[in-house]
Amino acid sequence: MSNLSLIIEERAADIGNFMVGRLLPFRKKRSVGPFVFIDHMGPEEMDEHQNLDVGPHPHIGLSTLTYLFEGSILHRDSLGSEVEIQPGAVNWMTGGKGVVHSERTPEYLRGKKKSLHGLQIWVGLPKHLEEMNPQFHHIEAKDIPQWEEDEVSYKLIAGEAFQRKSPVPVHSQLYFVEISSSVEKKINIGNALYGEVALYILEGEIENDGHVYGARKILVAKNASLCEFTLKANAKVYIFGGEPFPEERYIAWNFVSSNQKRLEQAKQDWKDKKFPEVPGDDDYVAYPE
Repeated sequence: MSNLSLIIEERAADIGNFMVGRLLPFRKKRSVGPFVFIDHMGPEEMDEHQNLDVGPHPHIGLSTLTYLFEGSILHRDSLGSEVEIQPGAVNWMTGGKGVVHSERTPEYLRGKKKSLHGLQIWVGLPKHLEEMNPQFHHIEAKDIPQWEEDEVSYKLIAGEAFQRKSPVPVHSQLYFVEISSSVEKKINIGNALYGEVALYILEGEIENDGHVYGARKILVAKNASLCEFTLKANAKVYIFGGEPFPEERYIAWNFVSSNQKRLEQAKQDWKDKKFPEVPGDDDYVAYPE
C-alpha cells in the first residue's frame, strides 16, 4: 500500500514583478509540519532590463528561509541587515512581532543578463514565540552539513535529521534536506525523520509503489516512518517536515499567526505605517485589497 496521502502540482503565482510556482499552502493541505508556505522561483533568465525588485514588505509570526540554486538576491531588512545571498547559502529571517525586508537584484548585476532560481519558504513559529523580537541570520554554503552515502549526496539545509544538525537557528522540530544522485538508488530514510513529511521533486523523477513522479510535484506522506522511494538517475529532491503545531496557522498576505485578530491588527499597522523601515530602501509595497 502506498504511503502517499496527497500529490500537489506546482501552480503559477505572481509576486509582483516575478512569476513563481506555488507549492504550499494547498487547499487540501495547508501545512506540512511547521512549513506553511513554499514558492519555487524560476528558473528565470532575465535580460539587461529585467531585475528582481520586491520592495519593502512586512512579516509577522514566521521565519523565512531563502535558498538559491542560481543567481543572487540582495536582502535588506528593518534590523539593518544588508546581505547578498548566493547559491547554497541560507537567509533565515524571523519576523516575530514584525520585520520589514526587501529583495532585489544586486546593483552590479543590473544592466546584465542573469538568471534566478531558488526556493522561498515560510516556517510558522511556536505560539509562545510568535511575538518574539525579529532576528536575521545568514549561513554560508560551506557551513551547511553535507555528506555522501552509497553514491547519494545529502545536504541538511535546516533543522535536525540523520543524527545531524544544521547551524540555521530554527525555533521548532523540523528538517529541510536535499537529496541527489547521478545513479538510480533506493532511498529509505524513514528512521531519520519524524512528524509530518513531504518530498518536493526539483529535477528528474522518483518512483514510489510502482508509480513514477516527475519534477515540480510535492508528495505528502501519510507516515514519516515509511518514507522510502527510488531516486532515478540525476534526480534532485527536497524532503521537508517536522512536528506540526497543535494550533492551526492562518495566513493573510505576508502575515502568519495562530490568532486571526492578530492578522487584522498587522494589516492595519502596515497601512498606518507603524512597522519599522528598511534603511537604504524607502520604497513601499501597499497591502493588496
